[in-house]
Amino acid sequence: MRAEFGQLFSPDPVTGPLVRLLDATVADPRARDKAKLALLKLRDGEEWPSLEAELRAVAARDARNDIWTRRARPSFLYMMYALILWAIPLGLMAAIQPDLARQVADGMTSYLRGIPEELYALFGTGYLGYTAARTWGKVKGVER
Repeated sequence: MRAEFGQLFSPDPVTGPLVRLLDATVADPRARDKAKLALLKLRDGEEWPSLEAELRAVAARDARNDIWTRRARPSFLYMMYALILWAIPLGLMAAIQPDLARQVADGMTSYLRGIPEELYALFGTGYLGYTAARTWGKVKGVER
């Protein structure tokens, strides 16, 4: 049955990657074949043209080599490094002027506490999910 799926999906530039994703993520062969059958039914349905257009738009956006998208992850990490490294001058300031260092730390703390808890949860979930997906892709050999 798997050879049939390969023949049905391989020439299609949209469903081909979806089938490879199913192959990489679904361990149970029966569940994988069931998901591929569902994909086949979806492909032959009325909603496929709009879904295909959306998938092609996502693929085109990712293929663009957008400078802002490419720099987003490193920029975030640089910001986190800056926040962590800020502890060094703040520690020196605390040795020289403890009151000023306490005021700076209190100001930073009150700013960070002003960000809603839901936003922290959303960010944490997204970042951890992204990290897990990237790790999974690297372990499976799909990503470099």
